[in-house]
Amino acid sequence: MVMARHWYSSSPVVDGHALLDEPGFWPAYLADLAEGFAPEAFGSDAGDADAMLSTLHDPSAWPMFTVPLADGFAIVVHFNSGEEFTTTDYFLTHPDWSQDLVLASDDQDRIGPGLCWPELSALVEAPAAAVGIIDPHARLLLLLPVLGDTAVSEDAVAAVVQALVAAGAPEASEPLARRLLQGHPMWGGEDWWFDTDEQSWICEGDRSPRKVPLGDHLPPQQRAALEACLTRR
Repeated sequence: MVMARHWYSSSPVVDGHALLDEPGFWPAYLADLAEGFAPEAFGSDAGDADAMLSTLHDPSAWPMFTVPLADGFAIVVHFNSGEEFTTTDYFLTHPDWSQDLVLASDDQDRIGPGLCWPELSALVEAPAAAVGIIDPHARLLLLLPVLGDTAVSEDAVAAVVQALVAAGAPEASEPLARRLLQGHPMWGGEDWWFDTDEQSWICEGDRSPRKVPLGDHLPPQQRAALEACLTRR
């Protein structure tokens, strides 16, 4: 069951932002999505990737990453390492909320996908004066596990290739990019449609938290700000 984010306050959470620049981070972080691709496809050494995987799964230090969005919103990535296995939870947060929204989780509940490509592409650029992960390529790669969209375009492939190359992968990374865009193996790609009445993307996936309009419980002003954040309106 997904750990509510406030429970992390009593857990060994550490700031993971510095890990993004460490050798082997991306093949370790994206290992589930990149099945069949060796770390060398990311431009990394297998030994570095194995060492980073151990770091990410260390039960004594759970890395956390913050992707700041517009208007105070953020997506927070939490690793949760128990004695037997490690899971990753992705929360959509805002300082005015009493409860965060779970976008995705690879724990036993298998929650996802939480974003479609139009939303993810809208989140690549960080807002001005943001604190956290602001590099657009890192933001894209970090949020890829939340994505699950059967309608990704060739522009999406090109964007992921650019992000991979910026992170040290070879120029010929299109096959890896296409594999990463197929979605997390726990939920894969799903069909999405835009509800013009609710002004929200809706996912057809049975395991997705997006089967209902995002933030439909929020006050109208917060709901409008959230949708503007995700759609650039």
